[in-house]
Amino acid sequence: METNLQKRKEPRKSLRIKVISMGNAEVGKSCIIKRYCEKRFVSKYLATIGIDYGVTKVQIRDREIKVNIFDMAGHPFFYEVRNEFYKDTQGVLLVYDVGQRESFDALDSWLTEMRQELGPQADLENIIFSVCANKIDCPKHRCVDESEGRLWAESRGFLYFETSAQTGEGINEMFQMFYSTIIDLCENGGKRPTSSINIGFTKEQADSIRRIRNSKDSWDMLGLKPGSSREEINRAYRRLAVLLHPDKCIAPGSEDAFKAVVNARTALLKNIK
Repeated sequence: METNLQKRKEPRKSLRIKVISMGNAEVGKSCIIKRYCEKRFVSKYLATIGIDYGVTKVQIRDREIKVNIFDMAGHPFFYEVRNEFYKDTQGVLLVYDVGQRESFDALDSWLTEMRQELGPQADLENIIFSVCANKIDCPKHRCVDESEGRLWAESRGFLYFETSAQTGEGINEMFQMFYSTIIDLCENGGKRPTSSINIGFTKEQADSIRRIRNSKDSWDMLGLKPGSSREEINRAYRRLAVLLHPDKCIAPGSEDAFKAVVNARTALLKNIK
């Protein structure tokens, strides 16, 4: 009996993982890592030259994790350097600056680059991604709101966190969940557990919210051509209302999208005799 109890109390073998950071230059990738590992913020911008490498040990769920962190330069000039470091990665910090729209729009390009370097057999489904909407300490300059960033991340099965390397907000919570989810991945044979990709809304809902957000006018919002009939307007409205009603759709931004659809229908019907 004592032998069995001793075995149960023996600490589990430490886990070694590889994590990389991705995102445009100057979004705060290095600052996020320094804030977590060194508990400090470096206010002076120092561009990462190629790759910064570091090792840290963390304790997650009573298990020691040895983390190899490869902080990758975001400037296109360093592509030939960073393309060697995508392989054998368990976790990715995908960072953008909430005050720089272009850094958010570039997230898809970073995923494309990673797929390209991993080759045709690449399976990003079995890598844990944590999207960091960084620099939330500057609300006046924010141009990518939380619902838009969260929708982009969660529709792909990625983790999403609002962070500030300067104040430390969201940093510890992000890394704790990030590492915990990587442990689940490793304990599940290198495959992402089903629970971690259950996003609770459909691709059609996510695509509709994005289209409504980016529409140029009320016709475009309802997916109609200018001059469509009253019946066509009401039909398009009913389809979107059922799809995006806040009582039935939990996708980030669904409430605002639903209100926009209601207002678009009202505006269009006013001009039809």
